Amino acid sequence: MGLSMEKRDELYAGKAKSVYTTDNADQLIMVFRDDTSAFDGKKKEALARKGAVNNQFNAAIMDKLKAAGIPCHFERLLSPTEALVKKLDMIPVECVVRNISAGSICRRLGVEEGLDLTPPTFEFFLKNDELGDPMVNDYHIRSFGWATDEQVARMKELTFQVNDVLKQLFLDGGMLLVDYKLEFGVFNGEVLLGDEFSPDGCRLWDKDTREKLDKDRFRQGLGGVVEAYEEVGRRLGMTFEY
Repeated sequence: MGLSMEKRDELYAGKAKSVYTTDNADQLIMVFRDDTSAFDGKKKEALARKGAVNNQFNAAIMDKLKAAGIPCHFERLLSPTEALVKKLDMIPVECVVRNISAGSICRRLGVEEGLDLTPPTFEFFLKNDELGDPMVNDYHIRSFGWATDEQVARMKELTFQVNDVLKQLFLDGGMLLVDYKLEFGVFNGEVLLGDEFSPDGCRLWDKDTREKLDKDRFRQGLGGVVEAYEEVGRRLGMTFEY
């Protein structure tokens, strides 16, 4: 596969990223913007440096996962805010693993925040902003044809492999990987990790103080959102260009 960099038409604009076609039908350019949103887009703000931080953070994490044998769509960085990725046929569900109770599971089940979950929980959510990304299960996925049973099994397997790699990585940086969401797609018949892994899509706490170092700082109005993302990166040995 050639490594083309010619950006062509905007294919898709999400809440924080835009995706462009290239002159290679198998590759896309993913652009990370400074836009930030929460609560299914009800709270929005532009935060300086955020696009560059998330793009480079994601690149470093994807490289770690690829080195651990996890197949990813990420190819390489093109600029501080742009990355070259494989074009996937995306599966319309999110995979969520929770190592510690926080967020919606506390509201749904009436449990307190901060409980160690042993074993970790796994949940599927349908990607649909208008419906608020409702939780679904394997039977919904099968009945509505969102993925095959084999793809569902593979997504679960890869999601827990990611957990093994990243829990230790963040722990080595003095952080707890509380929970995270992953998205997958299909490329030439193979299920690959797609979208991104950044502090926008996971919860990270300081191991000792349990200070929040993720998007909850934006959701809860705590401030210092991008600064927290940069701190996470520094603890993992990352440097950022702007």
